[in-house]
Amino acid sequence: MKEIKVGICGWGNVATGLYQAVNANKKIIERNTNLDIKINFIGARRDNPKCDPQGVEVLRDIFDVVKQDIDVVIELIGGVETARELILSAIKNKKHVITANKAVIFNHGDELFKAARENNVKILFEAAVCAGTPIIKVLQEELAGNNISKISGMLNGTTNFILAEMEKGADFEPILKIAQEKGYAEPDPSFDIDGIDAAHKIGILSHIAFGNPLPPKDFYIEGITEIAGDDFQHAKELGYVIKHLAVAKQEINAVELRAHPAFIKNTSILSSLEGVRNGIEIDTDLIGKIHITGSGAGQESTASGLISDIIHLAGCNKDYSEEVFKSSNEIKIVEFTEISFQHYFYLEVDDNPGVMALITSLVASHNIGIETIIQKDELADNQVPVFFITDLCEELKAKELLNEFKNTDVIKKVKRIRVEAD
Repeated sequence: MKEIKVGICGWGNVATGLYQAVNANKKIIERNTNLDIKINFIGARRDNPKCDPQGVEVLRDIFDVVKQDIDVVIELIGGVETARELILSAIKNKKHVITANKAVIFNHGDELFKAARENNVKILFEAAVCAGTPIIKVLQEELAGNNISKISGMLNGTTNFILAEMEKGADFEPILKIAQEKGYAEPDPSFDIDGIDAAHKIGILSHIAFGNPLPPKDFYIEGITEIAGDDFQHAKELGYVIKHLAVAKQEINAVELRAHPAFIKNTSILSSLEGVRNGIEIDTDLIGKIHITGSGAGQESTASGLISDIIHLAGCNKDYSEEVFKSSNEIKIVEFTEISFQHYFYLEVDDNPGVMALITSLVASHNIGIETIIQKDELADNQVPVFFITDLCEELKAKELLNEFKNTDVIKKVKRIRVEAD
């Protein structure tokens, strides 16, 4: 039986989840892979009262772990700069690295992959994108012979949970608190609800599929804090649901990269995904669209992704100097203002004669067509809600229309959400 010696850096929930999963599923792993995973060292400044490592040597300086007689360092400390230093130190000590840290891969991927090639070691990060939902190796291996034109989906389990509960009638703040109590969201949830987490993940997937640098040039990122309960009802009336969508789309020598809320058709496979689930749609030339869904949060699902990387590493060859993950500076990020969408607009307007004609006139003045428009019953203060979906138009035109609505006296409130094409 083959043995692989492991050192874990970090001793929080993810690390203890990995330790427990390796020990609980030891016989299954050995039976299925003929591999004995030995956790020899743990690097942690303090103990975790929820898990006793039972005789595994604990080193209080995480940088001491990389100097030990081990095959792989598993980086689970989080953050960016210290994690980068730790990974580079492990690489220089000829240790393979496995990480669940999407932020460090997103911000320093090119540097880390180059160092790994030069030192003939591997960096694996399946758990960094969508936890245990398998996507990295699917892109690298199973779809390696396909031309991938688009990757899109819900890549953050926390936002998907919040939006799914809001669709059922919950308010944002109470459901965010529940997400925090369940451990889906951090005490500071901004990384999730502002869209940063999903943006990091789509940036990494785009790098694998299309070769853009890591980090990529700045691209459009928007969170979910402006979504309100009424938006879900209006979306339903129009045949849509609201999801936080991350998209990477191939263009000629360029990549369209973005992460933001979107209306998606209620007939889409992704539309029914609820809870802390990730859902990814991949457009390929040889097998068409494929869909991958799975848990996107929690220590068990992250442990699954980490264990899959350990098993993968054990079966690799010994020459990693020509590993993939090479960026091309020729791949540019498409300017967001040049991308075309349909758009959902919601307005609260004075209930005056001619106001609907004014709205349609303003839209037409920007050379934008209207696909569907609905006026609802009167609100308080002699105002009525009006919402509509435009025809396809460039982001820049829609932004100009939005600004004009904001500067029109009879329009008291305005909101816009993009509509994702099928």
